[in-house]
Amino acid sequence: MGTRRKARELAMQALFFMDQRNDFTAESFGRFCASFAPKPEVRPFFTHLVEGVVQRRDRLDALIQSASENWSLDRMSGVDRNVMRIALFEMLSCRDIPAKVSINEAVDIGKKFGTEDSGAFINGIIDTIRAAIERGEVRPFAEDPSAADETPPLADAPAQRSPSEEFS
Repeated sequence: MGTRRKARELAMQALFFMDQRNDFTAESFGRFCASFAPKPEVRPFFTHLVEGVVQRRDRLDALIQSASENWSLDRMSGVDRNVMRIALFEMLSCRDIPAKVSINEAVDIGKKFGTEDSGAFINGIIDTIRAAIERGEVRPFAEDPSAADETPPLADAPAQRSPSEEFS
């Protein structure tokens, strides 16, 4: 298994942990990392994914909601929801990763950790958003999340250290 796949799987698990607790703070992320410390080669991409999803979660969720028919975010499984958040974050901010790679990884991770129907469900929603991105209906994220009035990165949360600092 490649380094990026490991980072994606661990990111899904961290986001699932935070999602179930409804606590997307640096403290919660640090708690996850204290129990499931990422290996050094996985840490940079893992941290990038988790922090990116947390910073832009509202926009990611709005995209998922707009592409899902008859499914509110609350009705979706936590695995499916967080796998889709990661894939969309990649598609909108990681220009070195082709959209099809992000989609395939999301489908595979969804099948591994989700239900029997997760792969098809994830594929349908993410591919709908991919098409909207390609048509120019959805714009990629700005390099600087603060430029779009998005929430601050986990590393900038008040009085808390970034998990990446804790494991340096």
